[in-house]
Amino acid sequence: MPRTSDPSPQAGSGSLAARTFESMGTVISLTLAQDPLAGGQQRYDELSAAAAVVERVFRELDRTFSLYRPDSEASRLARGDLTLRRASDAMRERYAEAHEWRLRTEGAFTPERADGVLDLSGLIKGHAIREAGMSLLSLGQLDWCLNAGGDVLATGSPQPGTRTPWKAGIVDPANRKALITAYPLAGGTHSAALATSGSAERGEHIWRQQGTEPEFVQVSVAAANILTADVLATAIMAGGTRTLNLAATTWDVEVLAVRQDGSMLATPGFRS
Repeated sequence: MPRTSDPSPQAGSGSLAARTFESMGTVISLTLAQDPLAGGQQRYDELSAAAAVVERVFRELDRTFSLYRPDSEASRLARGDLTLRRASDAMRERYAEAHEWRLRTEGAFTPERADGVLDLSGLIKGHAIREAGMSLLSLGQLDWCLNAGGDVLATGSPQPGTRTPWKAGIVDPANRKALITAYPLAGGTHSAALATSGSAERGEHIWRQQGTEPEFVQVSVAAANILTADVLATAIMAGGTRTLNLAATTWDVEVLAVRQDGSMLATPGFRS
């Protein structure tokens, strides 16, 4: 999965502390840049509180939207025990958001599997990161990086008070121990989010037209917000070059796509 590197803090610039947990079938990692002058207990309590808020957001959404939990609302919809008309406001809101993205991507992104079952997996992790990020900001946390299975949202800097960006590494799909590149997020940059989708990135929510072969093995999208990055990475994986061109001309994003033969397509931000 894409990894977020932790730049070594400089003297007086802050210290980095991280917590991880598992949810939605992946590993969630929260890294805070903290005041090195604060006491150890204060920094521990701050990290614990922030991590608890993030974990609660993910677990609550997983209980509602996971198709791997037989008791979830999503599973009840899939079995026909519940109709969308009678579903919760949260479910209907996310479906409406997914449907809007289907229209905007000309069908490349879809909230339904080939068998017609509603599956919001292509959107719900990005939504969880978005909600968790808003919760962190409400706690007064301004310098952090949140990585959920390779989808990354960052704000501030690993060196608080500077314009130094966080770095999100994009793994080579042909060699999971190597990086293709590292992309700067937050700090003094335009992009705050990076999402990667592909055959090795839990791609079961990518639905292509029947009989079509995948053009890309991995797609990374950098954007100002995590949901746009997450949805477009999934859509480009499904729709190929046509959808990549649509994304690059419609949204203010940067895209790096790896073809089956290992060659790449990249917008200018990934080539600089």
